[in-house]
This record gives sequence, structure tokens and C-alpha cells, in this order.
Amino acid sequence: MLGNLLKEINPLQKRRLYKCCTLPIALYGFLLWYYNKTSMNYHLSVLRKVQWRAALWILGTFHTSPTSGIKAISGLISIHFHLKKLYRRFLLRGSSLPSNHIISSIISFDGLHNYNFHSISIDHLTPKQRLCLKSTLIDMNNRYNEVFHLFHSSMMNLN
Repeated sequence: MLGNLLKEINPLQKRRLYKCCTLPIALYGFLLWYYNKTSMNYHLSVLRKVQWRAALWILGTFHTSPTSGIKAISGLISIHFHLKKLYRRFLLRGSSLPSNHIISSIISFDGLHNYNFHSISIDHLTPKQRLCLKSTLIDMNNRYNEVFHLFHSSMMNLN
């Protein structure tokens, strides 16, 4: 639809269109299924097919072309690595939330601060419940405490 036989958009414009328009729509809400202890095979296979079709469209190649070569030439990174990048950005944003944010009151600080925790805080869960619970907030909590303990111990060494 964006071109015809005489004039078509170039591959760089197609790649930019895919990355700016299609990927955000396809990955909207990925945090609902992309977290630790969950099966991601179905979702990743669907997203790989979408990316493969986009790479074919970007380069204008045949369906029988090798997949990894097409993705490399079109300049698309693997969808799994793209999801990891987005997930790490989400975790980084979560650790920089203000202390009065509702998510900050739910995640645990392992007793390093004297915060008033929410009634549904992760601190109120038993260790067995924490292991059984599958959630993005649990992953954020675990990542936050890993990073914070490293930061806290390095600050103690400086003093």
C-alpha cells in the first residue's frame, strides 16, 4: 500500500516504519507474559514469525531466503534480545520510582529502610509464597534488591 511498481519506499524507510509502528503494537503489554518462571515459547514463536515477515517485506526477498541472513541484512535484532532490552528498561524505571508511588510501597526493600508498606506488600508474603508467585513485580523486587545490595555494600566500603 505504501508503494507501487514505479515508486516504492526504500528499505531504510520500511525498517523505520516496522520499528516505530509495528513493534510497539506487537509488544504492547508484553510484561503480562514476559517475566521469570513463565513459558514464553508460544509468544516468542508468534513474534518471530511477525519479525520474519517484516524482514521479508523490508528487503523484498522470497519466502525461501535464509531467515538469519535476512534479519542480519535488514538490520533487525532478534526479538528475544529486543524483549530483554525492553524488560531491563522497565526494571530500571521501576527502581527509580519515587517513594510515594504505589509500586514502591508494594516492593520489598529487605528491611534497609523504614517505609510504611502497603497492606499487600511483598514483605507480608512468606518465602514459600514468594517462590510460588509469578509476577513482574516479583521480578522487579528481586532485581531491585540485587542492585540495591550491591550499591549499599559498595557505599559501605567507601566509608
